[in-house]
Amino acid sequence: MAGRRKDQRSTQPNVSAWRPCVPGVVEVFHAHYTEYAYPMHVHDAWTLLIVDDGAVRYDLDRHEHGTPHDTVSLLPPHVPHNGSPATPDGFRKRVLYLDASRLGDELIGAAVDAPDLRDPVLRRRVGQLHSALALPGDELEAESRLTLIGERLRAHLRPAEGTDPARRDPVLARRLRELLDERVVAGIGLEEAAALVSAHPAHLVRAFSRAYGIAPHQYLMSRRVDRARRLLLLAGGSPADVAGATGFYDQAHLTRHFKRLVGVTPGRYRVSGARGAPGG
Repeated sequence: MAGRRKDQRSTQPNVSAWRPCVPGVVEVFHAHYTEYAYPMHVHDAWTLLIVDDGAVRYDLDRHEHGTPHDTVSLLPPHVPHNGSPATPDGFRKRVLYLDASRLGDELIGAAVDAPDLRDPVLRRRVGQLHSALALPGDELEAESRLTLIGERLRAHLRPAEGTDPARRDPVLARRLRELLDERVVAGIGLEEAAALVSAHPAHLVRAFSRAYGIAPHQYLMSRRVDRARRLLLLAGGSPADVAGATGFYDQAHLTRHFKRLVGVTPGRYRVSGARGAPGG
């Protein structure tokens, strides 16, 4: 009896869903299904799907498709599709639902014809985007990554047009750096920054990265961590107070980025200063 109850529990779906504060993202949806099969249905948003374990078999516009773990699937809005496990242990997937501001209706036909994309770079970027969306405070990183993902998806769906060749634009890069310097604590969204400097968001990210060898969100976090280091050592502030004073979402957000850049937690860094150890 106990074994049967355990088996029954193991077949229950495990899902999580949330709506992040990132323009264009309607919903983030993570799920692990072992037996559940989707009936035919439609969405009013684009479905960007990666499968981490197992595989999904689905019908789209009366054609059968599959999603092995090395592909990215893009299902267009308003087109019926279903879905069921293609392996005995089911599947684990991560999904982004994107509105028309990221991908327009003119791309629906191309997506119906070729919804499953074998592109390791794209898949890696989608995974990185999910990581950025998992915790609050990294909205600029998520928005930047989503912009480049959208650009790559459009290149797949419109291969004849492709994308504009990357070009250096030091003036544009400097203008964005000045904006980031002005708003180290307050922060700025990518769409707002692009509007202020009259540039396409994707070109803005690429111009900055080519000019400085670092993405805009990495630059902003570096500036915030530098400020945090000074406050921890010079003012003796607590990590929680320093997090709020330097633009981080909370202490955990500060700790994550601080340890990544400095190698120790803010608390240990603060203690080292109090003991007279070198600050690094």
